[in-house]
Parts: sequence; C-alpha cells; structure tokens
Amino acid sequence: MEKGNFKGMLPLVIFLVLYMFTGLSTGSFENMPLMIGISIACAVALMMNKKDDKKSFDEKVTIFCKGAGDHTLILMVIIFMLAGAFYGVANAMHAVDSVSNLGLSILPSNMILPGIFLIACLLSFAMGTSMGTVAALAPIAIDIAEKTGSNVALLCGIVVGGAMFGDNLSFISDTTIAATRTQEVTMKSKFKANILIVLPAVLVNVIILALQPIDTSAITGGTYSYNLVNILPYLLVIVLSLVGINVINVMTLGVMSGLVIGLIHGDFGLTGFMKTIHEGMMGMQDMAIIAILVGGLVAVMKYLGGIDWLLYNLTKGVKTKRGAEFSIAALVSLIDIATTNNTISIIAAGPLARGIADRFNISRSRTASILDLFSSAFNGLLPYAGQLLVVGGLAGVSPVSVMPYNWYSMLMIAAGCVSILLQIPTIKDERDVRTEEAEASDIQLEETKEVDTIN
Repeated sequence: MEKGNFKGMLPLVIFLVLYMFTGLSTGSFENMPLMIGISIACAVALMMNKKDDKKSFDEKVTIFCKGAGDHTLILMVIIFMLAGAFYGVANAMHAVDSVSNLGLSILPSNMILPGIFLIACLLSFAMGTSMGTVAALAPIAIDIAEKTGSNVALLCGIVVGGAMFGDNLSFISDTTIAATRTQEVTMKSKFKANILIVLPAVLVNVIILALQPIDTSAITGGTYSYNLVNILPYLLVIVLSLVGINVINVMTLGVMSGLVIGLIHGDFGLTGFMKTIHEGMMGMQDMAIIAILVGGLVAVMKYLGGIDWLLYNLTKGVKTKRGAEFSIAALVSLIDIATTNNTISIIAAGPLARGIADRFNISRSRTASILDLFSSAFNGLLPYAGQLLVVGGLAGVSPVSVMPYNWYSMLMIAAGCVSILLQIPTIKDERDVRTEEAEASDIQLEETKEVDTIN
C-alpha cells in the first residue's frame, strides 16, 4: 500500500478546524453551515497540487467532477429525494400521529418508560429520521414527565435513544442509504447484519427502563386517536424492503400509497400532494448537495495522496480483521464527533472503510453496519448535535443533562465493540457469496492446471 502524503488531508483538516472553532467560539455549531464548510475545503483542495505530478486547475476540476458524479453518489441523491418525499407525504396524511398514538394506546401503564422507548424505535424506523422522531415524540414525553413527576431529562434521553435506533436501522434513513451505497450492498443485507449487533442493546435498555420507578396514575385511561389505514405506507415500505425490492421502487410505492390514502381521507388535494412532495424533497436538498461536494472532495484528496496516507496510517499497525473493524469504527466516530452529522461522517468515511474492508476481507454488509452503528450512537451522545439541542430546547433543559440518560446509544457502542472483540459472525451479503464462489472457482482452476502439468 502506498504511504501517500499528509498534505492531501489538509482540506479536511481545515474544514474540521473551521467547523469546531466556529461552533465552540459562538456556542452553536449551526453557525457554520456544513455546506459552506465543505465548499471551503473543496476550494482549498482545488488550489493544491502534488509535488511530482502537477495538474492544471481545469484537470483538478475534472477530477472533482468525476468524483462528485460517481454513480453511487448520484443514486444516493435520488434515494435521498425519494425518502424526503415519502416523509413529507406520510406526515401530511397523519401517518406519524397514528404510529405514536397507536403505541400509547396499547402500552400497559407499568411499561410506560420502555414503551416510550419502543414507540420512539418504531416511529424512527418508520420515519427514517431521528430529528423528526424527536420533534414528534418529545412533547409527549415531556408531558408524561410533568404529569408523573419524573425527571424530564430521563424521558428526553429515552426519546433520543429510540430515535437513534431508527436512524441506524430504518430503510429510509439517510444514514442507512449512505452506508449501503458507499459499501455497495443491499439494505436487506445491511439490516440483517446490523440488527444482530444492536438487538442485545435494545433488550438490555428495555429491562433497565422497566426497573425505573414511575407514578403512572395520572396518565392511565387517556384516549389516543389513530387510524390503522394511515400506517399502511410505512408497513409497505418495511415489508417490501425486507423482501429485497429495489429501494427506488420501494420509495415510489410508499409515496404513491400515501397519495391514495391522503386523497381518500381528504388530507390534501392533488395540488397539495405535489407541494407536499416538493417540501419533503427540499428538506433533503442540503444533504444531497453536501454528498456531491464530499464525493468531489474525496476524489481530489485521493489525487493529492491524502486518502492513501489515511489508509496507510489507519492500518499500518493492523494485522487482524478485529483491528481493521476497530479502525473503521474509530474513523467514522471521530468524523461524526467533529461534524455532528452522522450521514456526512459515513459519506466521508465510506470509501476509506471500503478499502480497509476489502484488504482485510471484511463483509461489506458488516462494514456498512459498523459505519452506521457507531456514527448514529455518537451522534445521539453529543450535547452540541441536533437531536439533543432540539429535545433540550423543547424541554427547557440543558442538552448536557439529557446526554447521561441516553442509555441506548451507550449500549449501542458497547454492543458494537463486543461484536468486534468477539468477532461475532453476521450474515454474508450477496457480494461476499459471489466473491467466495469466484475464489473457489479460481482455486479449482489452478488445481486443474497443476494436474494437467503433472500429466
């Protein structure tokens, strides 16, 4: 492996320094928009050159555009847009309200805390967005905390933990889309590998929450209205994704089913439907453009030797699959801590992780799971990340006070580390099976040649 050159990492370093300095000095990381930060890094990269292979500005722009226009990235952008459209339609036809109220209606009073967590898990898995889940469910959790005299920070931490469950596993989550696209695996194979790792964390968290004392007398007997028909688009997306249908077809069918139900119920007219889709897509616009910019930036950094330098230094002391997996987890976690955006951290770390995975023969579906798991877990524990800022603002408490109660994110990290340490096997994705078959075929061919030579 080539050693590369640290100089090629300078655009990313400059971006991280600017982002962290702005956030810490102003008290809010939102004061440095990610798109502006990435654009500055791209400009710096385009002004740099290799010592032994100088290219013109036009040639570097061509390298940037090829990286930004990579077919994997463009497919990711299309899926982002469809996911935004689905969320917009589902919200307009009251599917979100139905999911939340259904959960509250069937919860036994002595299971209210684990129930809130499970509702958050279900809602985030259906919606595909942790921020949307926090915005939808936090007011309910805060109200429960007030009526029961419970610690509001505890209820908020439970909601954020459940929100990160869906951010990590949902078929329409932008992190799942980014992880599967950068590793070139199906959502179905990534989900199967990922759920095996986090399921123990879910079970342990439910048990811990069930043991927490809470007075539920003030909230028993409440009525929560819901319509089972409104949940059908979510069920359709989940079932079709598990079956293995192409994600673009799944998202399209989800949007169309939401259209039909919304029109029948009078939630919107045809014109209103188109406006709703547009607003949903606009919500994903920044993420799509940033993904394209990051793709171009990574391509230029690769030309400058930065990617080779990072790969070399991440893996030079690594001799085992276990060490390689920890290096992937560390890489995406550090980028997420610096940027407070788990999707961008996956997009940035994805190509590097793919190279490490191929070198150490790690399943691509497992690699996608590690990227998604660790980035989502750390994003739920950062007091300056969007999830904790939103829930803290709604509850009127400091995000720092909520962080210690997000036990699920902590358990996610623990489960991920245990899975790596023990090398707990996961399912093999289709690509791994094809690779093994090809290797077996090559071995058989070599043995045949040796026999022919002897004869």
